[in-house]
Amino acid sequence: MKILFTGDMVGSAGRQIFQRVTQRLLAEGTIDLIVANAENAAGGRGPSPEIVEALFAAGAAALTLGDHAWDDKTIIPLLDTESRLIRPANFPPAASGRGMTTIETNEGPVCIISLVGRVFMNPVDCPFRVADRLIGMTQAKTILVDFHAEATSEKIALSRYLDGRVTAVLGTHTHVQTSDESLLPNGTAYITDLGMTGPKDSVIGREVEPVIQRFITGMSQKFETSNLDPALEGVILDIDIRTGKARSIERIRERS
Repeated sequence: MKILFTGDMVGSAGRQIFQRVTQRLLAEGTIDLIVANAENAAGGRGPSPEIVEALFAAGAAALTLGDHAWDDKTIIPLLDTESRLIRPANFPPAASGRGMTTIETNEGPVCIISLVGRVFMNPVDCPFRVADRLIGMTQAKTILVDFHAEATSEKIALSRYLDGRVTAVLGTHTHVQTSDESLLPNGTAYITDLGMTGPKDSVIGREVEPVIQRFITGMSQKFETSNLDPALEGVILDIDIRTGKARSIERIRERS
């Protein structure tokens, strides 16, 4: 089974390139299942219910979020009812939504877990302990973990901690695709960051000049989302669905 997992989606440019590329890959038979991080899908903010439904219609089997999960407050009721939309599981227990979902496929179940980091991020529960608990709750052998974190060391540490117990640990949040995709010693696929599905002619999705001015002057600027040079970034995982083991992980960057 081949699964496409795409990095942080940013703005309308990200949504449009996602739809174009995924429809082509599905038509070609290149992939069997799509999971997308939709963290910044609404102009660099968390998605609205309408955007979520449009991404499902475009082919996403599940959507993960991160620290911008409820920028748009209208998403909160959907988080409580739509099982395919998940926010980090280590948010406070009273937070809306869920942090794990299982997608039933013809080949077998695929469990997806969302976690957020603690280094240089807002205070949350320990992602290591929460991962232990959630892994113990699922019967699926194929388990994909979206780790939405800032620090490279924290991402690598979690992947090593879960190596052999999950199919893949895939980093998100920085919007910059890393080149360290690998199969870890016990068979877990790993990459520090999937990258960004959005405008590459930008500063991590935002128009360039206001960001430069903020750094130069220290003064607040309005950061609009860029629409220039959109690309889809992520990985394609080749998985033995019977065992849940990853056979390969391949970076992808598509511009059309």
